[in-house]
Amino acid sequence: MKIDLTNRVAIVTGAGAGLGREHALLLARLGAKVVVNDLGSDVNGRGGSATAAQRVVDEIVAAGGEAVANSASVTDFEQVQHMVDQALQRWGHVDILVNNAGILRDKSFSKMTLDDFRAVIDVHLMGAVNCTKAVWEPMRERQYGRIVMTTSSSGLYGNFGQANYGAAKMALVGLMQTLAIEGERYDIRVNCLAPTAGTRMLEGLMSADILDTLSPASVSPAVAVLAGEAAPTRMVLCAGAGSFEAAHITLTPGIHLGTDDQVVHQLARRLDEVANRSGETVPSSGAAQGDLELKKARIASANTKERFDA
Repeated sequence: MKIDLTNRVAIVTGAGAGLGREHALLLARLGAKVVVNDLGSDVNGRGGSATAAQRVVDEIVAAGGEAVANSASVTDFEQVQHMVDQALQRWGHVDILVNNAGILRDKSFSKMTLDDFRAVIDVHLMGAVNCTKAVWEPMRERQYGRIVMTTSSSGLYGNFGQANYGAAKMALVGLMQTLAIEGERYDIRVNCLAPTAGTRMLEGLMSADILDTLSPASVSPAVAVLAGEAAPTRMVLCAGAGSFEAAHITLTPGIHLGTDDQVVHQLARRLDEVANRSGETVPSSGAAQGDLELKKARIASANTKERFDA
C-alpha cells in the first residue's frame, strides 16, 4: 500500500532535530505541507531559538516541498493556538498532528525535584494536550484527522531514573485510548508511537555504533503510516532500527472470588491465577472491563442460586 500525503497539512512538534526532523522530512517527501515546530531549547527544555525549525524548513523547501517554521512552546496554549491558526490561514486545514516535542530531566525518584517532575509532564503530556485540543475542532468540522502521540517503552514498561518521563508517556497512552473512541465518528484516528532512536537525548548514554543503528530515520515510516488515510486507530506502534511491533494493554481472564470477608485471604493465595496470561484479551474500552466483571458476578450468582435451589 502506497502512502500518499499530497495536499495534506501536518504539524510536527519538536521537529528541529532528531525524530521530529526525520518525521517532518518524510511527511514532506510524501507530499504533505508541514508546520515545523521547535522551541529550539536544549534536551532539558532550557533556552530557545527559531533557528532549528527554520533549518528543517529550508531542507524541505530545497527538496521541492512546502513548509513553514514555528517556534511556539507547546506548554503555552495561546502560542499553540497561534501555530494552528498559522497553518489554517496558510493552507486552510490541518490533517495531521505529530506530538513529538519532549525534554528529559532524568534522576532517580529520590533525587528528583517536583519541579523536574512537573516540567516533563508539562511538555510531554500537557504539550500534547494543548496541541491536540487546538486541532480537534478543525479536524472534527472537517471530518478527518490523524493524530500521533509519542509514548515510550519507559512509560509502557518502566526505566530507572525516568519516573517523570515514564508517567508522562504512559498518560499519553490513556489520552490516545479515549480520544480514539471520541474521534471515531469524525474519522479522527489517534495512535501512539513508541520509538527507540539514537537522538541527542541519548547521547552519552549509548555507544556511537548503537546510536548509528538506532537512527531516527528508521522510526519515521511508522509515523507516515499512522498519518496516512488508511491509518489504524487506538494502536501503540513500536519502532526502532527497522523493526516494528505493536504493544497492547491486556486483561487476563482472572477469577471470581465473591465479596465475603475471606476474599482478601483467597486473593493473596490465588494471585498467580489472577496474573496467568493464558487467554488474555484487549478490552474495547474501560467500560468493557467493567461489563466483563459484572458478567462474571452474575454468572457466579446464578450458579450459587442453582446450587441452593437444587
